[in-house]
Formats: sequence, C-alpha cells, structure tokens
Amino acid sequence: MHLLLRASSTTFSFHRPKIFASLMSYSTHRARLRGVVFDMDGTLTVPVIDFPAMYRAVLGEQEYLRIRAENPSGIDILQYIERWAPDRQQKAFAAIAEHERRGLELLQIMPGAAELCTFLDSKMIRRGLITRNVKTAVDLFHQRFGIVFSPALSREFRPYKPDPAPLLHICSSWNIQPNEVMMVGDSLKDDVACGKRAGAFTCLLDQSGRYEDPQFDGEDLKPDFKVSSLSDIFHLLEAHFDLIP
Repeated sequence: MHLLLRASSTTFSFHRPKIFASLMSYSTHRARLRGVVFDMDGTLTVPVIDFPAMYRAVLGEQEYLRIRAENPSGIDILQYIERWAPDRQQKAFAAIAEHERRGLELLQIMPGAAELCTFLDSKMIRRGLITRNVKTAVDLFHQRFGIVFSPALSREFRPYKPDPAPLLHICSSWNIQPNEVMMVGDSLKDDVACGKRAGAFTCLLDQSGRYEDPQFDGEDLKPDFKVSSLSDIFHLLEAHFDLIP
C-alpha cells in the first residue's frame, strides 16, 4: 500500500492534504497505532552531513562512483566497512567520525518535529528512535532540543538498520506488536526496509521529491505512506489510525 500525501501546514491547525491513493480508506476499520519510531538524521534533524563527501573519503572516488551506480537507493557504507581488515576499518570509522562531528556542530531540529512529538504525547503514543549515527549525537539531540525518545538506539546497537532487530527490540521493550507501530524515516534502504522487515507500518519522508525519480520505480520496498514534511503526518495518523496507547 502506498499513500502519497502533500500538505503545506506546520501546526495543528493545518490544511488537510489531498490523498492521491489510499489502501486503508477502503474499510471503516482502522488499524491501531500505539507507537511511532523515528530515524534521526534527515528526519528529526535537518540533513547537514555531506554524505557523498563522507563516502568519497572512505571509499575513494572511483569505488564510490561504482557503488553509487549499482545502488540508486543509497550506499550502506557500514556494511562495506564490516568486510574490511581491522586497520582499514579503523581509518574508515575515523573519517566517518570527523564528518559526523562537523554535523553535530550544525545540528538543527527538523521543522514540525517538536509539534509532532507534542501531538503524540497528547495521544499518549510512544515514540522511539533508531539511528545509524553514534550515541553522542543522540545524547546531544536530547539535550539541545529537550525532546527525549525512549528507547533511542544508536549505531552501538547491533545489528543496525536495515536489519529489523532494533525496531523489534523497541517493540518488545514497549510490549507492543510491530503491526501497531510506524517507522518514519527518509531512507528506503534503511528506514523503510527496517520497518517492512519488522512488520510495522512505514512512512517515507521525501522532502525534495528524490524518490519520485523513475529510477526508484523498480524498488521492491514501497512505503505505506510518503510525505513531504513531518507536518503531513498529523493528518495521516488521525485519518488512518485509531490512536490508542
């Protein structure tokens, strides 16, 4: 099922977006939703890390271009590094850490994120976080913006996305079934894949319309919902789910 939503509002008093396609609207029965799990970089925070530059630093220009051509939905840099010898891994993680450090200096919360969390709190809907970034970045996010996600799983939790293990871990800690949870993120290969494999609902945040490119038409992983901003999610949740804690 695939919903395409568009809206321009950023507050609770929002314009209801037009729903171009809906699988859930065919029935008066609405699924129960008890928790929402978010990606961090590019979802809860404004994307500031220069990932192409990071990948070039780790892989080298030619290898980066080759892998990018073979993987239009994105490069799983951590997966590649795991195959390398320890000394090469150490250099790769050092390069990644430097790019992530620069990103922390520019850390900004995504528009609509605070309002969405307030909305979820008002409905007593649990909220968690799964990121491939390090725990330091998660801790800084919590401290800087005063919004805490629990559980909040960082790269130190193995295996990481797109493996479903972190999302299943959160569901278990909440004592909630995966089909009562939604995974929200900006990556098909990481966030949508993780959610689908765990059996959860999935929502793809596509601010730039990147995933409307024809190169993604053949992707097996289709999100249940696609939005252009976090503010779109208010109506999505109220229109298609029973929000029951």
